[in-house]
Amino acid sequence: MEVFTEREIDRIIEMAWEDRTPFEAISFQFGIKEQEVIELMRREMKPTSFKMWRKRVQGRKTKHAKLRELDPQETRFKCSRQRQITHNKISKRK
Repeated sequence: MEVFTEREIDRIIEMAWEDRTPFEAISFQFGIKEQEVIELMRREMKPTSFKMWRKRVQGRKTKHAKLRELDPQETRFKCSRQRQITHNKISKRK
């Protein structure tokens, strides 16, 4: 597994928690697979928070691009209200 900065770990967790951000978007941006995201979440979160997150995202259509409907609004990696993000560079963030 790659070594990430604290800021990158925070962003991966934030993206994993977002219901409409698919694992493929995390993979595209940070170069880690779904299983590695799960391992990072398990390592960085409290056990109860991790279990709650896993229960919520398992089988969720919006977390897996292959399961999504072919709706143009659903094909984007990010919400229209989300901050601008380009290839690991986060702009307008304090």
